[in-house]
Amino acid sequence: GEVFDQIPRGASADVDRAVRAARAALAGPWGRMTAAERGRILHRMSQLILADAENLAQLEARDTGKPIGQARNDIAVAARYCEFYAGAADKLHGQEIPYLADFQVVVVREPYGVTAHILPWNYPAQMFGRSVVPALATGNAAVLKPSEDACQSPLAFCRIAQAAGLPAGALNVVTGLGEEAGDALTHHRDIDFVTFTGSPEVGTIVQKAAAERTLKCVLELGGKSPHLVFDDADPDRAATFIIKAITQNAGQTCSAGSRLLVQKSIYDRFVAQIAERFKATMAGSPAMDKDCGPLINAAQKQRVEGFIQRAKASGIPVLAQGKVADGVPAGGYYVAPTLFGNVPRNHELACDEVFGPVLAAIPFDDEADAIALANATDYGLIAAVWTRDGGRQTRVARAMKCGQVYINCYGAGGGVELPFGGVKRSGHGREKGFMALEEFCTVKTMVQYHGQ
Repeated sequence: GEVFDQIPRGASADVDRAVRAARAALAGPWGRMTAAERGRILHRMSQLILADAENLAQLEARDTGKPIGQARNDIAVAARYCEFYAGAADKLHGQEIPYLADFQVVVVREPYGVTAHILPWNYPAQMFGRSVVPALATGNAAVLKPSEDACQSPLAFCRIAQAAGLPAGALNVVTGLGEEAGDALTHHRDIDFVTFTGSPEVGTIVQKAAAERTLKCVLELGGKSPHLVFDDADPDRAATFIIKAITQNAGQTCSAGSRLLVQKSIYDRFVAQIAERFKATMAGSPAMDKDCGPLINAAQKQRVEGFIQRAKASGIPVLAQGKVADGVPAGGYYVAPTLFGNVPRNHELACDEVFGPVLAAIPFDDEADAIALANATDYGLIAAVWTRDGGRQTRVARAMKCGQVYINCYGAGGGVELPFGGVKRSGHGREKGFMALEEFCTVKTMVQYHGQ
């Protein structure tokens, strides 16, 4: 709860300068650079990030509040994004289409131009890699507005990009408030593409701004992701992943596994096992490296505690609660991980994104009931299916209305290579993997008549 740094409060004039710098870069050395050379710059960025990994991790932990171990992983993943897209930059090919004998038809991929990136506060380092790096790999010039609550690592990465040889104007960052700098960026007349990660409410505002100029946008807007635990699941393996999926980053994760759906025949036994592990979870300062750190700010703490208090007031039983470590700074935004049981299917804990370390356990009858329950929210980002039955694994995974399904696992270590995004209120478009490169390119068909 204490100030440790200050950042510039960027305004529309700063955004305009950034966009003009990006446009100039496209007309200059950056726009003429080969894909191979873009890849070499990203590779150098990866190496420079790894060389300064501990300092960057300390910065990320202080800025976001997450445990230092999780911050170290985030920096490693950011470097991996640079490494992956460095190798992919010159692998994104067009095609030739067989047509009439006296014509040649080729399809080429081209960058959109100036891309706008609005990043959230929960994973600033990873989101820089996930959003900005593929845009650079495909030859776009990027303008970045990181969250006012966590922007230290994106600023550091911009300095690293300079050191790696990225030409002036190819990457620009404007810090400031979402309703000021962010709004100015999404409404700027000279941007060509918008990507945003955050709440559905703000995502709607961003999408409307893009629609005014018929711009393409990629939106990732959160989730209410379920674990479906059937009676033949491996309970120990499932329990380990389920706990981590809700405590990681204090539950402030779009893909947090916040709904625990368990078959009735094993519900009492399995949820009791989860409860025992939940009691051992702990929130502490970043340096303590516990399961959770503090939440990002006072408003987020108030929001999460509001969900907990309303659930208790409505009679939903608390099956287990972790602890806040002794010795944490007074006034910190700490919330102990909390497990609720027998949550009614229409309760807000079962339907709305809490964005905190709160897990809702709900029983289901059979496979059909599990599928219906899993899909019964406005979100569709991630799901996990826990069963040894191969046929059920495929049936249930195919029936999930979401962007990623994990079978007997969850998250797969971040998966830079794995296309990521949602359906329904979770957004549209895909990040990560080669599909991200395709998102940041437009396609041009060139038809040439050459005669017989």
